[in-house]
Order: sequence, then C-alpha cells, then structure tokens
Amino acid sequence: GQFVESGGGLVQPGGSLGLSCAASGFAFSRHVMNWYRLAPGKEREFVASISTGGDSTSYRHSVTGRFCIFRDNAQNMVFLQMNSLKPEDTAVYYCNFWDGSRDHWGQGTQVTVSS
Repeated sequence: GQFVESGGGLVQPGGSLGLSCAASGFAFSRHVMNWYRLAPGKEREFVASISTGGDSTSYRHSVTGRFCIFRDNAQNMVFLQMNSLKPEDTAVYYCNFWDGSRDHWGQGTQVTVSS
C-alpha cells in the first residue's frame, strides 16, 4: 500500500489543523486505518484508529476530545481533524495500516504547534 499525507504545517497553540491521507494499491475499505506520530526524542506513538466502516474509533488518551479520525472509503482517504492543539502535539504524523504480516507507512507530514 501507498499513502500520501498532507495538511501539516505550523499552527499556534489552541489552533486547528486537518490532515489527509490518500491511499492506493490495496483494498482500503477492508482495513482498519491508523494515525501515528513521531516527536523528536520520542518513540513513534499511536494517535487514532478507525474501523473499516468508520463506525468505531479509538484515540490515545491525550488527544481524546480534541482529535477526530474519519474516513471516506469511496475516495480511499482517511483524515485526522486536530483541534485545541498543544505544543506537545508537535510531531511528524503518519498514516498506517497493518496487512496481517507487516505495517505500511506513509512518508509523514510535519505538524508544529508553536507561538
């Protein structure tokens, strides 16, 4: 599978950003999709996931209530709406899915939260 993430950038604390991930090369609608992030000096961490039909989502505790993951299976896209951003949300954000044998990753998009 291949992904193209977009939508990252620089935003002030308290601001919002919307990330997009365009997927291709696999049966998108059959896979749970995830967002992960990697901050400097830290290990990559799970951010959010969404079920194949989009009716079930889960989030890491620190983003619950601020981030929203959703998907469009007709367009093979998954999104992450991020609100009330904090400096600790600064990271490279990656689109991801597991095909049963290995993880697939996009190239990532940088999100920087700073005043």
